[in-house]
Amino acid sequence: MQKQPQSNLIISGVGVTSSIGQGKEAFASALLAGSHAFSVMERPGRQHDSAFIGAEIPSLNIPDSFSKRNLRTASYTGQVALVTLHEAWQDAKLDGVDPHRIGLIIGGSNTQQRELVQVQEAYHDRAFFIRPNYAVSFMDSDVCGLCTEQFGIRGMAYTIGGASASGQAAIIQAIYAVQTGQVDVCIAMGALMDLSYWECQAFRSIGAMGSERYADDPAKACRPFDTNRDGFIYGESCGAVVIERADFARERAGEDVKPYARLSGWAMSMDANRNPNPSYEGEVRVIQQALAQADLTAQEIDYINPHGTGSHIGDETELAAIRDCQLSHAYINATKSIIGHGLSAAGTVEVIATLLQMEASMLHPTRNLEDPIDPDLHWVRQEAIPHHIQHALTLSMGFGGVNTALCLSRVPNNG
Repeated sequence: MQKQPQSNLIISGVGVTSSIGQGKEAFASALLAGSHAFSVMERPGRQHDSAFIGAEIPSLNIPDSFSKRNLRTASYTGQVALVTLHEAWQDAKLDGVDPHRIGLIIGGSNTQQRELVQVQEAYHDRAFFIRPNYAVSFMDSDVCGLCTEQFGIRGMAYTIGGASASGQAAIIQAIYAVQTGQVDVCIAMGALMDLSYWECQAFRSIGAMGSERYADDPAKACRPFDTNRDGFIYGESCGAVVIERADFARERAGEDVKPYARLSGWAMSMDANRNPNPSYEGEVRVIQQALAQADLTAQEIDYINPHGTGSHIGDETELAAIRDCQLSHAYINATKSIIGHGLSAAGTVEVIATLLQMEASMLHPTRNLEDPIDPDLHWVRQEAIPHHIQHALTLSMGFGGVNTALCLSRVPNNG
């Protein structure tokens, strides 16, 4: 395979909102402490003759500068997107960048299902009185519209759907947007997928979402890679990362912008399979392609942030791919064990978790990993441990045969 030129793309800003904290400081602190917010979910529209376990965002701190008119009609997905993007925008200091040269790619489709169910139920017997803005708000593009209007973004913007790989797919598309010169800065967001009880029940019916085994002890329900795992546990989250060339960041902001990491390799491929079952061959392929793109050997990867949902076949397939790609030596933990599965947001939020661990030179624990299905791997178990990440691999997979992988490399002289 022909050697690829080294990428000069960096992540210059992050924003994150989750059940364990809003903002990178709160999120990082809770991650390293192994804090969690798992319980029976209470948000309206999320229960129907059942008691689904999940992790919900406790509250939102919304800046006073936001448009009150837009907030009144914004879905919960939209509100969370705005506050998350605000942090990433401020972190990367984007106020001085030409708005025509800023792009936004939002990972996630059908992200506002709970909102739609509530509206449809409220107007079931009086459809003629439904609020007119429903014609706009039910579309995924409404989240793009909210964000671009609030922040004045005038470059390209669109949503991209890849199921649970949407967040990483958005990052990969943002990389291409900057590489090809469409924009100078591109923000990739993994949007909050706001599930209703319909989606929760459907996920449980196909055996993907955890059952009622831990109904009396929700804290134990989310247990990726443990022999007693029982399916994924949903967790509300949203993440945004700012992608640009390292030289452009230096020219526009100098030392005011400190890169979190270099985007050294990436890959995305399909399994030619509509169904939710994972593919060992597909996962091996994207890992190998991402390593080749980064010009890294497997031995140079010293940390893996896996997809790790807690599904029976998914976890086993992923570990088989990791082993057979000669990555058994790398430290591995599971962010979903702490925050749950954010679905469309997962890939972006887990990249942010990787970046914050890289910054802290610490690896967060894996909650409930009491009996790993493969005890020989280099697990981070119940306690955080010190580790200076040089090269990280993050993985995401989505229903419909979507596989993605990203390599993140420490920037020299960056801690």
